[in-house]
Amino acid sequence: MTAQRVCVSDFEEEAKKVLPKAVYDYYRSGADDQNTLTDNVAAFDRWYLIPRVLRNVSTVDLSVCVLGEKLSMPICVAATAMQRMAHPDGETAVAKACQAVGTGMMLSSWATSTIEEVMAAMTTTTGKEGVLWLQLYIYKDRDLTLSLVHRAEEAGYKAIFVTVDTPYLGRRRNDVRNHFKLPQHLSLSNFSTASLTFSEESYGNDSGLSVYVAKSIDSSLCWEDITWLKTHTRLPVIVKGVLNGDDAAKAVSYGVDGILVSNHGARQLDGVPATLDVLDEVVKAVQGACDVYMDGGVRRGTDVLKALALGAKAVFIGRPVLWGLSCQGEQGVVEVLELLKQELQLAMALSGCRSVSEVTKSLVRRVEFISKI
Repeated sequence: MTAQRVCVSDFEEEAKKVLPKAVYDYYRSGADDQNTLTDNVAAFDRWYLIPRVLRNVSTVDLSVCVLGEKLSMPICVAATAMQRMAHPDGETAVAKACQAVGTGMMLSSWATSTIEEVMAAMTTTTGKEGVLWLQLYIYKDRDLTLSLVHRAEEAGYKAIFVTVDTPYLGRRRNDVRNHFKLPQHLSLSNFSTASLTFSEESYGNDSGLSVYVAKSIDSSLCWEDITWLKTHTRLPVIVKGVLNGDDAAKAVSYGVDGILVSNHGARQLDGVPATLDVLDEVVKAVQGACDVYMDGGVRRGTDVLKALALGAKAVFIGRPVLWGLSCQGEQGVVEVLELLKQELQLAMALSGCRSVSEVTKSLVRRVEFISKI
């Protein structure tokens, strides 16, 4: 009999038991010594919540508008690659779960389901188009890159999140040790040639994905390419991978429609700050010119609340969704999302917040300042 799962870590413990080691390592690991991986989670403990009382919290509204789409909560699903390694239904199961709970999903360029399949899966759940966004890597082949964008437009996706922190792949030691590559029955489904589907038989003694990125992804990416992308799509363009105010201000000057504060799940450069620790800096630099989102280390409803208080319009979660998917497919993802939703609702009520609009910076204090309250 499966033990009751009452928090995100319960899902991870179960997923570790059912996933092949190389797959679990790929999903779980960060770069190098994984210091930033640990700090992404620990950063939330550096902030206290300062609740307000006697506020009549008999009704708490979690709904929020993200990129013009109303969602049931400010918790969205981040792009994570190769989800069919976790469960045969992969990205289509996650899409159905997102539709079921009323939130949005970012689909990875490196999905093991096609852009069209994922939208179809989400649509068949209710008969209505779901909220899907495409995460985009800029390939050396720019025509190929734009073909993904145009396919997303035609399928009904709502925005493009362009990843800007991956000119090369960070060194993930477990992937090197495991000589990581996709299982033979899977491929990166949005591509057609063997070199791009990540289905070659051997990538040598390195991580196969590291070799793939070096061969395929454009390391010459620069700010002018944001302008290039915006001229080739009618969809909003969000820059994913900003960690400082200067880059945030520059992104605004290039006309981005949003900024996702992200260190790629601590999988790129170890030793960078936890995303929560730079969120306030980015929000201040943007000065309201566009929405700011955050991912990295979110494991509890109180984490979500702290990120909202520091200026995030919504948070994106990655690994918790993979653990739910590994445990029980679509239903597992629904359980994870509903768990975090319920935790957030309780945290808001106990903090005296009746809607997301009532969550302000006055709700949080850094630990070192708590004694001054």
